[in-house]
Amino acid sequence: MPLTFDQTQTLIAAAHEHARGAGLNVTVAVVDEGGLLKALGRMDGAPPLSSQIAEAKAVGAAVWHRDGDQLAGVQDQRAAFFGQVSRLTRLPLIPADGSVLIREGDAILGAVGVSGAKPEEDRECAEAGLAAIRENA
Repeated sequence: MPLTFDQTQTLIAAAHEHARGAGLNVTVAVVDEGGLLKALGRMDGAPPLSSQIAEAKAVGAAVWHRDGDQLAGVQDQRAAFFGQVSRLTRLPLIPADGSVLIREGDAILGAVGVSGAKPEEDRECAEAGLAAIRENA
């Protein structure tokens, strides 16, 4: 079953709530399994470039089927190949912590990318969003 609009809104709201509680201002991007943007939410005060970074993180995770921290390892080990694959997508990929796959069982529904804080804080926000959609499943 594809990721629904309501799920994307729940995910973004929960990630933003987590960020607010930590005193952060972030942007959350949700993409489908093909890396196409489903929804984007930029908190007041989040850096302007964070929208593009969050989406690029999410796209990388979705098309490579790896969370951002794992994707960074691929780039380190196979930089030339990673660079070529990055050119095949509509925007450059950012392999960094703060992007997480959205799964239902073994199926990949898409990915979430967060930007605007430290990488580990971005990931915590993404995971808070994922937890919210799991609770509502």
